Amino acid sequence: MLGIHEIWLFILSGVLLNITPGPDTVYVIGRSMQMGWRGGAAAALGISCGCFFHVAGAAIGLSALLMASSTAFSILKLVGAAYLVVTGLQMLWSRPVLASAIGEPVRSSLRRVFLQGVFTNALNPKVALFFLAFLPQFVAADSAHKPIAFLTLGLIFICTGTLWCLVLAAFAAKAAHRLRTSEGAIAWVNRALGGLFIYLGIRVAMLETR
Repeated sequence: MLGIHEIWLFILSGVLLNITPGPDTVYVIGRSMQMGWRGGAAAALGISCGCFFHVAGAAIGLSALLMASSTAFSILKLVGAAYLVVTGLQMLWSRPVLASAIGEPVRSSLRRVFLQGVFTNALNPKVALFFLAFLPQFVAADSAHKPIAFLTLGLIFICTGTLWCLVLAAFAAKAAHRLRTSEGAIAWVNRALGGLFIYLGIRVAMLETR
């Protein structure tokens, strides 16, 4: 259907890729420790929305443009790197706020966590190139419906990744309930997340088009 082949292998590969620990996993766990399950869920949904930009881009050829145009690649790379580094510095400088002091996460905080997840993925050209390399392997070269096939596979990948991240958020939030009442623990979580964002920013800045 739609020229998609070996979909079972695609789903299996996608699940294995999703459960492999990486920056997204650290971000979801960190936000869950800070803000509970709702914070982790907001991070997970933001990451998924950011991934959707790249899936849509692969379907309409934007990812191929990034691969072919060094100028477009460099612009997105520098914008993404700057965003990640600035966000990381803000986290490093932020003061820890205890769960007992704020109660349930306020809507504005959840919105900020969600948008950080979106931009972290949407502004990372490495994610775009990953989908460009991964999705075409499961679509027939002579398919007349390549854009729809890419979107279908991408949505399957995003759905499995979102479910995994939501499960991670639930477990992390439950395990970290006591940590959220410790100012020292929250400070270290802020530092870890800030360091992660700065590290990702540096990695993105060093990416080279192939």
